[in-house]
Amino acid sequence: MVSSKLSSTHEVDYVLRADLEFKASARRNKLLGYWLADKMGLGEAEAENYALEVVRADLEEPGHDDVVRKVMADIEEKELDVAESQVRQRIELLLQVARGQIEDENP
Repeated sequence: MVSSKLSSTHEVDYVLRADLEFKASARRNKLLGYWLADKMGLGEAEAENYALEVVRADLEEPGHDDVVRKVMADIEEKELDVAESQVRQRIELLLQVARGQIEDENP
């Protein structure tokens, strides 16, 4: 009996952590979209739409390489002075920000 409760507890913890990571990744991508929208000089409504495009780009494959490809294509199209290494660093930073925001919202 104790073993099945322990297993269930671990399963619930795993599901909760996976859900948190999914939400954090989506939030990170949205924040990345806003960061780039600002660099592109987009207005508020355009920035919101762009941020959602970046979120949707992450649904193509596991990991965030699909997001990097999408935003780098946009950066090149807009001729922005943003290197891929800067994007990858921003992704890591924003993931921490997103996790903190989500944890603050769900104490």
